[in-house]
Amino acid sequence: MNAIYIEGTSSTPTISCDVETGTLSMTGDSYPENSFEFFNDVIEWVSDFVEQQDKPLTLELKLIYMNTSSVKAMMDIFDLLEAAHLQGYSVAVNWYYDPRNERVIELAEEFKEDCTFSFMIIPEER
Repeated sequence: MNAIYIEGTSSTPTISCDVETGTLSMTGDSYPENSFEFFNDVIEWVSDFVEQQDKPLTLELKLIYMNTSSVKAMMDIFDLLEAAHLQGYSVAVNWYYDPRNERVIELAEEFKEDCTFSFMIIPEER
């Protein structure tokens, strides 16, 4: 299983999937032209990680904006994390946000409602 690094652009987040640390991080805006295609490798990486590794997986998010199709892709990732958690796997989400961005706070809270694993919504210090 390999690490993944995708450099962010004005419409896509920087994504880092690190097998050694068990961390998946996403930072920036997410409104790619084809979200399914963009997130496919990341979703596959999460699926492979929880099947092949026996260490905790932490999702670190610092997302500013997500379009509807990016939200759907994120839901797919959270569904994988929830299924792993229900099977006894250690997973967690830390979602960092700018306190001035109410839309991100609301989105994070909506995702958290459907998750039974550790899900922290953390204001970033300015």
